[in-house]
Amino acid sequence: MDQGQLLRVILSLLFILGLLLALAWAARRGGWLRQSTHGTQLRILGTQSLGARCSITVVQVEDSRLVLGVTPQQVTLLHTLPASASSPDDFADALGKAAART
Repeated sequence: MDQGQLLRVILSLLFILGLLLALAWAARRGGWLRQSTHGTQLRILGTQSLGARCSITVVQVEDSRLVLGVTPQQVTLLHTLPASASSPDDFADALGKAAART
């Protein structure tokens, strides 16, 4: 194999490796790859943004639902709901109704 062919093979391999890394990055950023949840009964039921980097999230953990306040620095438990609580069709509407009552 002469130098030209060797250079072509090396460049082709580097291109394919770069393409695979770019696809893996895009899949991870796009949410196509999910983390495995073996044995964990954890689901995010809804999220409502409250600003640039703050939000309220409802998470179902096994038999209860947790209302969490999420900021870049911490996650705070705001309320615990029983699992039998009805699931709102639109989390934003349910949060607006709850805020209007206070």
